[in-house]
Amino acid sequence: FRVTALDGQPADLAQYKGKVVLVVNTASECGYTRQYKGLQELPAAMESKGFTVLGVPCNQFGGQEPGTNDEIQEFCSTTYNVTFDLFDKVDVNGPDRHALYAELTAVDDAEGVAGDIQWNFEKFVVGADGSIQRFRPRTEPNAPEIVTAIKELLA
Repeated sequence: FRVTALDGQPADLAQYKGKVVLVVNTASECGYTRQYKGLQELPAAMESKGFTVLGVPCNQFGGQEPGTNDEIQEFCSTTYNVTFDLFDKVDVNGPDRHALYAELTAVDDAEGVAGDIQWNFEKFVVGADGSIQRFRPRTEPNAPEIVTAIKELLA
């Protein structure tokens, strides 16, 4: 999938081939925004083993990501010391849904429910083998089920 990095440069997600990736739709003014801390801590613990986090800002839920790319970058770096890759804002639901999210939302969560993203900070663990596991927004990044999924894929 082709995406645009937060700095406006084109990017291709193929650069993450062979890695385990956690893709998450983010927002700076959400009740779940504090999850940036946990997201940042995950790569620090497992990056050397081939894991990374990809943040994809989205403004579709209550207008909770209204900032420009520069404002998003500034907020993430100064408030949460985010060093993982962030991308341009995209639609994750609806007729303008980004192709990445068209693929991800086809995957069932633990209750067997696929479809639209429910809110900010929905997470997808994507294995190097192309497998996808879906976790809803209330699931913290360092929740045992996410950490276990990542570690199993890194093994």
